[in-house]
Amino acid sequence: MKQLITTFLLFTVSISLAQTIKGKVVDDKKQPLPGANIYFDGTTIATIADENGNFSLTYGSKLNSILVVSFIGYQTQFITSFDSGNELLVVLKEASNTLNEVVIKKDRFTKKQKLQLFREQFLGTTAIAKKTVIENEDALYFEYDETQNIFKAYSDVPLIINNVSLGYKITYELVNFEVRFSTTSIHSSDVYRSFYSGLSRFEEINSNAKILKQRQKCYEGSQLHFFRNLVNNLWNKDNFLFFKGSYQDNPNDYFTITDLGDSNKVEVRKQQKDLAPKNFVAEFNLLFKKSKQSKIIFETDTFYVDKFGNNSNIENIIFSGYIAQQKVGELLPMNYGIE
Repeated sequence: MKQLITTFLLFTVSISLAQTIKGKVVDDKKQPLPGANIYFDGTTIATIADENGNFSLTYGSKLNSILVVSFIGYQTQFITSFDSGNELLVVLKEASNTLNEVVIKKDRFTKKQKLQLFREQFLGTTAIAKKTVIENEDALYFEYDETQNIFKAYSDVPLIINNVSLGYKITYELVNFEVRFSTTSIHSSDVYRSFYSGLSRFEEINSNAKILKQRQKCYEGSQLHFFRNLVNNLWNKDNFLFFKGSYQDNPNDYFTITDLGDSNKVEVRKQQKDLAPKNFVAEFNLLFKKSKQSKIIFETDTFYVDKFGNNSNIENIIFSGYIAQQKVGELLPMNYGIE
């Protein structure tokens, strides 16, 4: 079974030095929106607007992320470029009720079954994932297309996720969630591909020694760890080892990495057509510390990785094995380990 996993949208903002963004959040009538959330996607760097809608957000170096401004009942705004020397004026428009616009067709599966599938494919099935709780599961609604065996999930409000094992509360705006089955089924054992994406804000709620150790354990061998190592050409027995089939190989023979300053361009050498399915560019095996095995399949020959390890073309890079098992239940902020 191969599954695609992701939690981030493509990075667009680049920052080189510690700076401060100041601004104001208002509605389309120019009235302030106190309590609006302002954060860099996928990180712990966040603040809220004061009673006058004003905010100030300081961010560190090496940050590449979308600046997100959200408020319940209003359309979320994504800011991809700005001048820190000028104050931002962010105008949010009222959101329509998406639930009323989606016609949910009846199918053979119960909501309880669908919710269980969502938990497995979104949070994961590891011990940490099973302890992770979505506090507002009632906000979710589902659609199952039996003609194509595709399951989708939606939410009109951000999901509030409490991960006690990693000490984070995550506010997750679900943009896309889709599971494809090999047959008409609601069981994870019949899933052949799953995909989710969204915007996430991390709030640290606990950071004792046990939690810090658990975070590091989740990071080691993760997708985030892999992409950071890939662009920095870090391959050894204490990190990732690279295999072509069952033979250890030199990744420099298959990847060309170009430093663009704010990000790295990664080009993948296409395999011979008779060695891979038509839509595959290449596939490789990974081994982390000689114990955690994963497979990575590329359906694109070019993608970009920022300084955090955030990768573009997320829908065209497929993981299976250990990395695919790590979902939102073991998700770390993109600025983890980077000051």
